[in-house]
Amino acid sequence: MAKSDGKVKVMGRWQCPFTMRARIALNIKSVNYELVEARPWDGQSQVLHESKSNPVMVHGDKSICESLNIVEYIDEIWPYAPSIVPSDPLQRVTARFWAGYLKDQWFPSLKAIGTAEGEDTRKAAIRQVEKGLVLLEGAFGKCSKRKAFFGGDQIEYLDIAFGCFLCLLRVEEKVNGIKLLSETKTPNLLKWAHRFCSNAVVKDVMPTIESLIESDEIIMGRMKGVASPASKL
Repeated sequence: MAKSDGKVKVMGRWQCPFTMRARIALNIKSVNYELVEARPWDGQSQVLHESKSNPVMVHGDKSICESLNIVEYIDEIWPYAPSIVPSDPLQRVTARFWAGYLKDQWFPSLKAIGTAEGEDTRKAAIRQVEKGLVLLEGAFGKCSKRKAFFGGDQIEYLDIAFGCFLCLLRVEEKVNGIKLLSETKTPNLLKWAHRFCSNAVVKDVMPTIESLIESDEIIMGRMKGVASPASKL
């Protein structure tokens, strides 16, 4: 096991959901770190470009790429409680399965809402997101065992993997005048989302809807070829 000592830096954009994953995990472990802002318009993000990853965590002389790899690294390097990755083998593979679903299927559908060309395509993307949320509602019931989070009594791996997207989900709700999380179709996820965002390890990391939209407009003024609130981060 690598040593836990050494300065920690997280290189990424504060708006980015994947950067949030690393920051939330570090907050859970009470590890001090420096956020090094990536500025995609001014070429100051050489490490991120070379690694083709966002974020990158630098721990001493080591660089760790990909957000969920970083989360697992943090949990192993700082092994004291609270744990992030489930210790039970079945719970662990289940959490990783749903994290993979979020990455490969659900999040691309969320991004597609903003990038869709034409109303029919946009509505189809919304339906896919809603369908996925119903699946995740069922997964929450099984994983949480009627407790506050996917991980039970505390925020764990799958909470971080999914929760980081809540800010973008809310942006799409506001921009498109829709409700993706609702009391009728996803009542438990709706309550979970509130608990997650108001948790002490998350609330200072999670951006507001207004700050995301404002930063989006600034970046659009400096970059070309970026299309939607959710696809820009």
